[in-house]
Amino acid sequence: MVNRCTGHFCGNNKIMSGHFLLLKKSNNFSIFQDQAEQFFRSGHTNNWAVLVCTSRFWFNYRHVANTLSVYRSVKRLGIPDSHIVLMLADDMACNPRNPKPATVFSHKNMELNVYGDDVEVDYRSYEVTVENFLRVLTGRIPPSTPRSKRLLSDDRSNILIYMTGHGGNGFLKFQDSEEITNVELADAFEQMWQKRRYNELLFIIDTCQGASMYERFYSPNIMALASSQVGEDSLSHQPDLGIGVHLMDRYTFYVLEFLEEIHPASQTNMNDLFQVCPKSLCVSTPGHRTDLFQRDPQNVLITDFFGSVRKVEITTETVSLDNDLAGFESNLPKDELATEPLKYAEQLPVAQIIHQKPKQKDWHPPGGFILGLWALIIMVFFKTYGIKHMKHIF
Repeated sequence: MVNRCTGHFCGNNKIMSGHFLLLKKSNNFSIFQDQAEQFFRSGHTNNWAVLVCTSRFWFNYRHVANTLSVYRSVKRLGIPDSHIVLMLADDMACNPRNPKPATVFSHKNMELNVYGDDVEVDYRSYEVTVENFLRVLTGRIPPSTPRSKRLLSDDRSNILIYMTGHGGNGFLKFQDSEEITNVELADAFEQMWQKRRYNELLFIIDTCQGASMYERFYSPNIMALASSQVGEDSLSHQPDLGIGVHLMDRYTFYVLEFLEEIHPASQTNMNDLFQVCPKSLCVSTPGHRTDLFQRDPQNVLITDFFGSVRKVEITTETVSLDNDLAGFESNLPKDELATEPLKYAEQLPVAQIIHQKPKQKDWHPPGGFILGLWALIIMVFFKTYGIKHMKHIF
């Protein structure tokens, strides 16, 4: 009886322990699932930047330098070229007036070259139009457009849009030939929101009367900054006698000076960015708009827009890659392990070129032959008709 009871209770204990293990595993699974959901629900997962210079001609050198300086800063903070759409209306680096070809400087005395050797310009010269800019934002572009000219954002993308050029009350000029209005820009942002092309959007514009460009915005999750209020001019900065023009605009200069102190792990927030260029420095009055933005700017990090987010999973377990690789290689057949040394393919049939017969050159008269021929014709004409007919030649 005791043995039977013992056996009975042992069986029950096994069943109960099995149920306990299943319950524990299901609880662990639900915990992991909740953690994974929160991991991917925590805001944005990628960053994009659209940087636009709308001005042509040498005297607008500073607008190109503005855009390239912002480009340099966002790349330094982690946004790759594949997530940056760079639009430059003029190529100052190759302008014949440039005393230092292949360079664009943002500081006087030519201290900082923002052009560098790794700039990837996606839209240049006459490609920078209002139509192309709006097509990039809304995604309404031809299927043949290469990936580098597309804004491939989604509903978890934080997008920085920076624009600089000449503007007025409610418009920004493109290459002195056309303009984009604040209504067109607001409608483009609404299309982006309806098509779920952004999570949050930061709009920065450095132009005269820049605040007028964000007055008509009505889409959610947009934060906007401008270099000047309606009725004010946005002034230039950093004149350089060697280049002969101003190198930057005041507002962008002080914004970039602020960004130089930011690193990828920085906790600096957007309220700090609002204070970077007071009227005593900018001469104009910078403005900002946050009523459409759902979060408090104090809780929005600078790197939420100027940096790049990379979601990672942290684990405390040690993963030995060497052992796994050794086990993988041991399972491979010896024929696959023994690889031949790589060789470059012979691009040109050198042997055939060496033994090829030289091509016969076309015959051309020597340099003085034509001159001598003309002299002979004049002498024959003079001997035949005399000097009184020489005027017919000339």
